[in-house]
Amino acid sequence: MSETLIGVWGIVALFLCLVARLPVGMALLVVGFGGIWVIDGQRTAIATLSSETYSSITAYSLSIIPLFVLMGNMAGAAGYSQRLYEAAYAWVGRLRGGLASSTVLGCAAFAAVSGSSVATAVTIGKVALPEMKRFGYADGLATGSVAAGGTLGILIPPSTGFVLYAILTEESIGKLFIAGILPGILLSLLFVAVILTVTSIRPESGPVGPSTTGSEKMMASLRSLPLIGVILASIGGIYLGVFTPVEAAGVGATLVSLLALGTGAVKFREVPEILLETVTTTAMLYLIIIGAHVFGPFLALTHIPETLALQLEAFGLGPYGTLALILVGYVILGMFFDGLAMLVVTMPVVFPIIAGLGFDPIWFGVICVVVIEMGLITPPVGINVFVVKGVAAGVPMSTIFRGVLPFWVAMAVCLALLVAFPQIALFLPGQMR
Repeated sequence: MSETLIGVWGIVALFLCLVARLPVGMALLVVGFGGIWVIDGQRTAIATLSSETYSSITAYSLSIIPLFVLMGNMAGAAGYSQRLYEAAYAWVGRLRGGLASSTVLGCAAFAAVSGSSVATAVTIGKVALPEMKRFGYADGLATGSVAAGGTLGILIPPSTGFVLYAILTEESIGKLFIAGILPGILLSLLFVAVILTVTSIRPESGPVGPSTTGSEKMMASLRSLPLIGVILASIGGIYLGVFTPVEAAGVGATLVSLLALGTGAVKFREVPEILLETVTTTAMLYLIIIGAHVFGPFLALTHIPETLALQLEAFGLGPYGTLALILVGYVILGMFFDGLAMLVVTMPVVFPIIAGLGFDPIWFGVICVVVIEMGLITPPVGINVFVVKGVAAGVPMSTIFRGVLPFWVAMAVCLALLVAFPQIALFLPGQMR
């Protein structure tokens, strides 16, 4: 059996493992280890497993993961998400569809400390969905705005998607974080535009909320100011060259923890549970990284990336035709697989092709994350939809999927704009010190 055929069978086995809901990291580890064993023997497989496990886990840049996860968990436990939502609510809540727009803006703000789409959807959803239900919002618009807004968690920095992409491609985490800012703002505005359009066509789906006075707006903004200050300090520090991404993560985690504990928003007895949740999430992400570092050498041995690159070149589609084919493939895969799993499995194959076509790797990282976001709300998997279903138990899945459809179209528009105007993603990284 040829090495390429072994690689094909390995990829099939990997997808079967993922369909069977084997943890992503373990599936990558088992298939990669087994594939190297078959191609190059037991000794090489064991050597690769031991060396790659040690080198990947001891990388200094990886310490960014537990620090940002801790920051998000501490902020969620302290109830800072509610303050962000209330501040957005005070400013735009009185508009038609204002509560849904507040949800999107609250998700965008909380995404800047959580780095997780699921955490953002759950945390903001628990605050926003009861309010929208109280004011008679249509179930589709209410749940759709939470599910779509939650996806901003992996686009607006800090982002686990960007960290994983940076590790897989050896790109700068700091530049990827900064590259996600303008696309994140653009997508948030497109989501708000969707809400305004839907409520203009069907006014009953998003009634006007209560008005707030100038003093109420100011008080709500002041309550959210400490967390916004932490966001500006950590992300702004990366942009200005004051901090490395790891140092920014340490500063952010420390400031949020001091705020939460100092103000009594988090009790000391709650800290062990928060730390345990942080360790659990970190271990899951580290296992994915170990698996990716074992699966990558297996793919290299099979020569599949080179073979695929030659085949795509033979099609004569040109750079943008090939890019379009890759993105369509990502959208289809996103219908069935977890976004991070999709990133880890495909990047060793896709990235050399993209680099060979001359596309900017930082720009492509943003493109990848937006496509992963689309998968988070695409049926039949749509992880964020299932998360929102858990919060809004009485709303049928079909209603939620119909509700997210206009937001999915907004993501497609954002993707098209990023392809047409790469500077949306590349302008800020180009200005970094």
